[in-house]
Amino acid sequence: MQAPTISSTISGGAFLIQPSLPENTFTPEDLSEEHRMIIEMCDDFLQKEVLPNLVAIDRQDAGLMPSLLDKAGELGLLGAAFPEQYGGLGKDFVTATLINECLGGGHSFAVAMAAHNGIGSLPILYFGTAEQKEKYIPKLATGVMKGAYALTEPGSGSDALGAKTTATLTADGNHYAINGQKIWITNAGFADVFTVFAKIDGDKFSALIVDRDTPGLSFGEEEHKMGIRGSSTRQLFFENCIVPKENLLGEIGKGHIIAFNILNIGRLKLCAAALGGAKLALKTTIAYAKTREQFKRPIASFGAIQHKLGEMAVRIFAAETALYRTADWIDKKEHELENAGKGDNALLGAAEEYAIECAMLKVLGSEALDYVVDEGVQIHGGNGYSDEYNISRAYRDSRINRIFEGTNEINRLLTLDMYLKRAMKGRINLMEPAMAVQKELMSIPDFGTDDAPFAAEQKVIANFKKAILMCAGGAVQKLMMQLDQEQEVLMNIADMAIDTFQAESMLLRAIKMQNSGHANATIALDATRTFLYDAADRINHAGKAAINSFADGDEQRMMLLGLKRFTKADNYNAKEARRRIAAQLLEHGNYFL
Repeated sequence: MQAPTISSTISGGAFLIQPSLPENTFTPEDLSEEHRMIIEMCDDFLQKEVLPNLVAIDRQDAGLMPSLLDKAGELGLLGAAFPEQYGGLGKDFVTATLINECLGGGHSFAVAMAAHNGIGSLPILYFGTAEQKEKYIPKLATGVMKGAYALTEPGSGSDALGAKTTATLTADGNHYAINGQKIWITNAGFADVFTVFAKIDGDKFSALIVDRDTPGLSFGEEEHKMGIRGSSTRQLFFENCIVPKENLLGEIGKGHIIAFNILNIGRLKLCAAALGGAKLALKTTIAYAKTREQFKRPIASFGAIQHKLGEMAVRIFAAETALYRTADWIDKKEHELENAGKGDNALLGAAEEYAIECAMLKVLGSEALDYVVDEGVQIHGGNGYSDEYNISRAYRDSRINRIFEGTNEINRLLTLDMYLKRAMKGRINLMEPAMAVQKELMSIPDFGTDDAPFAAEQKVIANFKKAILMCAGGAVQKLMMQLDQEQEVLMNIADMAIDTFQAESMLLRAIKMQNSGHANATIALDATRTFLYDAADRINHAGKAAINSFADGDEQRMMLLGLKRFTKADNYNAKEARRRIAAQLLEHGNYFL
């Protein structure tokens, strides 16, 4: 029987129930020659302008950060993805993602840049009127103006809609008077324009554009932070801050649409920046491990160090692969929406389609970076605790990423929440696959073998998906309306989905590299099989925790047996695989896949 044709894109979240083919999967090996030139330009900028000035950046030397943003703007790095009509370069979403990754090793500079050309500019670009766009976007695209995003308040962290800042129409009906306070506002020390969220008439959550020189707007002192010390972070105070009515951004009472849609893009780009930071931290650590000697040998020659280096590369490979697979989906969806006449907000619509993947990427990217810098410090030993070595800065700077763009806990909860809401609305058919898994639990297991290349790995991933559907379906049936109160269960299942998404993305990339005869195909397969081997245990553990939280008796026993079946993986010598990966890292001197 002829196999069905599989599309190069699938709907958001549908990777869980739909197959994908390697040849239809975008991977970093598909980056164009232009992309390679952009990588080189970004690296040159970091090496010449940013990395030699890290100490001065952390001191927040006057004018330094704005001048660096000016230089990035002159190179087109700030407005690469902005439309040409507004002074940008009109590049695609994959290119924008690549720039965020390549500059992600810039520590505090990466934070300032991402805040400016992401949340600091995109609300106006996608929700502004024609007049607002003409006024602000050309200057934001080139860095002439710097942008910031004012959402968080002292009493509202993850509960963004709980904001207390108000905007009241003045007696003349031509202005809004803003009163309230914002905290943790990145770029506040030098930004020229702010997207400010406030409640009009005390209850209509809305957004307004506020210029820096607006009377009634004042600023707190710079925050003294654990990490990203070179980024400007201040409080904003609004005391009868009068802004023209024309500065209303979007519709009254629809501020949540702006906030949440911009966050989808921000989450993916945070993963990209974290990936860039992880690659630089790995490069730094490799160099140290090759030169640091103990017992008359470079520490890189010891198995314990090679294990760490190999695992760092595995996690980077996983994050990188999942990131560019999703970026390409968003890019294709954006073009599809443009062709359908929805060009004004095509990127936002595309990002919303893949909001589940964006939430997962935010978690897996930030946690991959955390692992890499933590082990980087460990490999440096006592020196890693000294400011003399940059790995200590990388360690401090990394920690904020699990809080930025919605905490990782919130993003885990969102992952399952979005799945369930889409299932209820008919956007994704989870019911039939979940029922099929339940029937399979009652049947005799298939112990047959398939000798086709990669069949074993593909079966493992297919079974991971069954484990997720089994746990999610069981939780919904048993807990029903109380499920949203069982956050531990939701996060358990989200972890299963995050590991599965990475594992499938890695396998598709490894097969594609193998089929094309890529020089690094064998190492890519080592990384993939190592990840699969470990993910089987993690998924089993998370699934067991979920099942034991809501099931008991015969139902519990049946589900635990099914979980054991669905998380079975062939024995694999991951130690030797990590050693092979480490050997290549040491030969190349950096992450090379």
